[in-house]
Amino acid sequence: MRPVIFLGPSLPQSEAREKLDADYRPPVKRGDLESLPSGTNMVGIIDGLFMSESAVGHREILSLLQSGIKVIGGGSMGALRAAELSDFGMIGVGRVYEMYASGVIDGDDEVALVFNPETLEPLSEPLVNIRFNISEAAANGAISAAEANELIEQMRRVYFPERSYPLLVEKAHSVLDREGSRRLKEFLRSNAKDLKKSDALMVIATIKTLIKSEEY
Repeated sequence: MRPVIFLGPSLPQSEAREKLDADYRPPVKRGDLESLPSGTNMVGIIDGLFMSESAVGHREILSLLQSGIKVIGGGSMGALRAAELSDFGMIGVGRVYEMYASGVIDGDDEVALVFNPETLEPLSEPLVNIRFNISEAAANGAISAAEANELIEQMRRVYFPERSYPLLVEKAHSVLDREGSRRLKEFLRSNAKDLKKSDALMVIATIKTLIKSEEY
């Protein structure tokens, strides 16, 4: 039985299918886990809805776990739910999951973004990516730790649909001097990483490994 994976803007489904043959579905919402194909034994949760629809509930996931279905989460909504339900058997993978599990981040809006409902293409940048890349810029000496903290705080106060790297660069002008702004912009252009995408790929790789381990 093919695994069911709920995937949206974190990773193009076409790219995901190149990695693993699975039943790919749009971002999960409340009630979706009740309509899984009969015989499903593995579910991956990467992306989920939480404003336009009710978010997938803890009890829905617990019900799957109690019935013996493996549930793997990471990247976005999956990372948040995995951090909350790891003690009950949900498997969490990736940097975003680790950030939630360790308490580095705790808000739903850290992974929130807006996306095109037809193409699932992201239209804003999640705070978790912005936070990570600002911190990396400080770690690499492009800006100071104090400047990084101020920039993260400024972006945290922005409503999530409006978050973007161009906005970050704009806000940097009020925190950094001209040279600092130039260094930050250059660092982002050359080194910015998409944690949600890399974690989505890790979820798929984990599911693929689990499938192989059950085949032998």
